[in-house]
Amino acid sequence: MKALVALILLVQLPIHKAVPAAPPAPLGCDDPESEAAAEVAVNYINGHNHHGYKFVLNRIEDIRVVPQGPNKDIIFLELDLLETECPILSPTPLANCTVRSILEHAVEGDCDVKLQKVDGTLSVLASKCHSHADSSEDILKVCPDCPLLARLNNTEVLETVSAALNDFNSKTTDSYLRLLEIGRAKIQYHPAHVVATEFAVGATNCSAEEAKANVGACQLLPEDQSNFGFCTAVLVKSPSQDLQVNCQLYGHQPGVTYIHPGQDTSAGLAPSAVGVTNHNLALTHNNPFASESSSSEILRSRLSAKPLTKRAVAEAAQHDKVPRPVGFVPRPPPCPGKIRHFDI
Repeated sequence: MKALVALILLVQLPIHKAVPAAPPAPLGCDDPESEAAAEVAVNYINGHNHHGYKFVLNRIEDIRVVPQGPNKDIIFLELDLLETECPILSPTPLANCTVRSILEHAVEGDCDVKLQKVDGTLSVLASKCHSHADSSEDILKVCPDCPLLARLNNTEVLETVSAALNDFNSKTTDSYLRLLEIGRAKIQYHPAHVVATEFAVGATNCSAEEAKANVGACQLLPEDQSNFGFCTAVLVKSPSQDLQVNCQLYGHQPGVTYIHPGQDTSAGLAPSAVGVTNHNLALTHNNPFASESSSSEILRSRLSAKPLTKRAVAEAAQHDKVPRPVGFVPRPPPCPGKIRHFDI
């Protein structure tokens, strides 16, 4: 009988259901974890970009974390990048690279990057980018006389690069240089007609003197001896004529390669540089699975998410009515993050 009474009393006791732990607050775009993921992403983008210039982070537009199990997450980033003055082959650390100003006709990059974080270690799974120059209208609004970016295969640009490289090779006593690619160019028509160009070069197995006899035999140095560099040239065409050329070789950099062998301007440019004003990051970062909308992880997380009950919605609304203490400062919106340089 005592056992029966005890059982009845036990059944009548209130049952307290375990309250599941609240999910962690979503990451903000300026949180340290987000910054760390963005740094890994930007290094990956530059490390796998083979043309043009290095890019720096300007703003984290959005971040989404999808848990995959214990100590494993998938992270989706949307990044706003800006082009620097450092060529992609330059050994200058990214932290020391100067961001091009708006007046130089800045180039912006928009990237989606998918990363995974396993036991605290971040790695990139996919990237998708597009880079483009600021609109000419925006430049002329703030600087009506500033020259704009010219197409890389513009006739005057090609002529200037060819003249500059010939001029440098005719005066140097070192290796004969070949053109790798034209990085950017601008043409000014008033008050003087000026063509300004920037282009990457590579040292060959010929001296400049040997090249005079048979330039066709001069080939870029093999990978274990490669020596890349960069040149700037300014050609004044009127009212008087003048050509200023400056070239710098970086020295051999183990592991640094140029994907497409160089060619003379007389042979034309790589297809990627025809009819455009800047090298597009999309050429090397074009994986559609980098974006959140194309992710199977996001789809699975949405299917597994439980819909909110009316009670949960009511409780959330009541929570918003809780009075805040004096001096309370609400947290800023988690995304987008701060602008590090300027908005274009």
